[in-house]
Amino acid sequence: MATPFKPQLTTWVLTFSPNGDYDWQATLDGAVAADRAGVDRVGLTGEHVCFGENLEAYAKPELGGRKGGKQVTGSDGHYIEPMVTMSMIAARTSRIRFIPNIMLAALRRPVVLAKMAATLDVLSGGRLDLGVGIGWQREEYQAAGLDFAERGRLLDDSLQVCQLLWHEQRASHSSPFVSFENIHMMPKPVDPAGVPVWISGTVSNPAMRRLARFGTGWIPWGDAAEGNDELVDEIPKMRKAVARFGGDPARIQVAGNLPLVRDAEGVPQIAPTMDRLAPLVEAGVTDFRVMLPTPRDVAAAEDYLAPWVEAFKAATA
Repeated sequence: MATPFKPQLTTWVLTFSPNGDYDWQATLDGAVAADRAGVDRVGLTGEHVCFGENLEAYAKPELGGRKGGKQVTGSDGHYIEPMVTMSMIAARTSRIRFIPNIMLAALRRPVVLAKMAATLDVLSGGRLDLGVGIGWQREEYQAAGLDFAERGRLLDDSLQVCQLLWHEQRASHSSPFVSFENIHMMPKPVDPAGVPVWISGTVSNPAMRRLARFGTGWIPWGDAAEGNDELVDEIPKMRKAVARFGGDPARIQVAGNLPLVRDAEGVPQIAPTMDRLAPLVEAGVTDFRVMLPTPRDVAAAEDYLAPWVEAFKAATA
């Protein structure tokens, strides 16, 4: 299915450290270099507010994890908070968009999430995307005083509240989780359509219902996140599911990995990488995400990224 979206390039910046020995200034500098080089979007590598000690749960898809997967840090891994981090990135950049991949949005009170997102969007000139998901860790929800078993419904309710407060001058809402009447929240996001929301999940009924109702983009999980071949197979299933739940499949953007080709020494090669884009674009991937070995210095990183951006634009024109 053809989409109206021009393919975009997203580069990652690290927002976690296994041992706390990472220089967080490099996260901000990486975003600055990407902004100057013409990259479309910068992605933050996940969120955890806190950890329990049952990290084996990550490998359980029934809990929201990935079969055979392994949590990338231990319980004492360091994670910086995404909204604060994106605020810092917004202050140091001028044009690049930014997205958390993903944020556990339901851990925040819905009205506060709506206010924070709208504020960041306004202060950045409308550059915020929200990548959200339910997560896999029971202890994280328990520590926030929330029922892990209700995490999907909590996320749906949070997104519904955000949409109401972003769009309605005078909003009312009633659910088992939160109720209010005649609430006014200003300012609204820059785009009258609200902050774009990217939904992470498998092609399951709850995730696809959420995507059809709230999503402007899909962040694949499970089989679709294992590789681009799997993603190409899953995109048609996603679109059928979105249509089944009353959404418009043509308006859903899709995140995928830039298919890096490396030489014998493991160095990413621009031209052969770009030669592999066409089938993915044809399949419906709209946002190509990549972690490149950029130099630490901002100017050197900009020089490194610029040819990648130029080649990507030429390959997807």
